[in-house]
Amino acid sequence: MEKVATYGDIQKLSHVFGVSRSGYYAYLKRKRKDRDAKAKKQVLQIYQRYEGKYGYRQLQLFLWQDHGIWMNHKKVLRLMQTLGIQSRIRRKRGFISSYAPAQRVAENRLKRNFTAEKPNQKWVTDITQYRVGERWVYLSAIKDLFNNEIVAYEIGERNDNELVLRTFSKAFAKQKDVTGLIVHSDQGFQYTSHAYQDMLPMVGAQISMSRRGNCYDNASMESFFSHLKTEGLYPYHIRTVTEAQSKIEKYIRFYNRKRPQRKLKKLTPVEYRRQFAA
Repeated sequence: MEKVATYGDIQKLSHVFGVSRSGYYAYLKRKRKDRDAKAKKQVLQIYQRYEGKYGYRQLQLFLWQDHGIWMNHKKVLRLMQTLGIQSRIRRKRGFISSYAPAQRVAENRLKRNFTAEKPNQKWVTDITQYRVGERWVYLSAIKDLFNNEIVAYEIGERNDNELVLRTFSKAFAKQKDVTGLIVHSDQGFQYTSHAYQDMLPMVGAQISMSRRGNCYDNASMESFFSHLKTEGLYPYHIRTVTEAQSKIEKYIRFYNRKRPQRKLKKLTPVEYRRQFAA
């Protein structure tokens, strides 16, 4: 631990070097200003690099990831306030869910325990929508709770069973063994369909579902969709379905490979998975 100079120490050093105490304190003040000027430049650079989307906690992680600089989060906040910059406010949007008859509902095996000890132990899945003019774009995605990685996704203009089945076909094609895997969803009609409920047991996976109308039971997936829209869609003026699809794909790559997370020891989802496998 660095020793803090006492009043007596400063008095002795001032005498040895022939400077006044006020001169010494003026020197310290200039030094702090120089450090702050450099830090402000670093914070502003990172803020602009990521298009002003992020607040001080995420900027702290980007500073560490991109430059190897670990700056106290309170200092990042103070410098942002000095610079007059802030993150873009997250806009909350409602969502629409289509529920199926109660007899097709599975047990809630997840019970809001959004942690996993290894890959392919717990997945969460859901569908979100984004409007482009008079048309809708639907995203079906699967997230592994071990490292919050999006392991598979499918984009389409129809919210139907096929969208979900294609998503899981992609996910299972990438994994060697998913025996015992818990797959959690809401009670949407796609997840209560015969095709979906027959598919998962065939690969050794278990079905889990949220309680009816309770979005908190699948909060981890809802959180990803919120980040996707706030960071990857809402900041842009998107005019076509093709452009929306491109933005979604670009953001998922960024989220998996470039966006560090505090809960993953300041690593990205892909880095965390590779570290586990090493």
